[in-house]
Amino acid sequence: MTLAGTAPGHATSDNTVQIRIDLSKQQMFVSVNGWRKYTWPISSARDGFNTPEGLYRPVRMYEDYRSKEYNNASMPYSIFFYRGYAIHGTTAIKSLGQPASHGCVRLHPDNAKELYELVELNGKDNTRVFITE
Repeated sequence: MTLAGTAPGHATSDNTVQIRIDLSKQQMFVSVNGWRKYTWPISSARDGFNTPEGLYRPVRMYEDYRSKEYNNASMPYSIFFYRGYAIHGTTAIKSLGQPASHGCVRLHPDNAKELYELVELNGKDNTRVFITE
């Protein structure tokens, strides 16, 4: 349901957020209620690592998170969707658009913040993450 006078993408109690990640294109497409809102470059798993394909829901979120597995690496605006895999911001912005991670989906920090706030506003239960090759 969209309230009268609001544009698609603004929060209401019924908004559905769809995060589609295309690993072959190294891009993320974010839609709210079926309306494309963002297209962003990402970095997913580099050779020797894996970003899991499938349909997920966010399970936990942290505005400021540090990796317990990879040298306390900063993972701002983390949205965990499967085990230790998350969508999060990165300082390695020159690598966006190509595989570079240990398996997480990396975004520009500004985009990660925007996505985090969108999911937080609309709710984890109203968000789906779809990852495909």
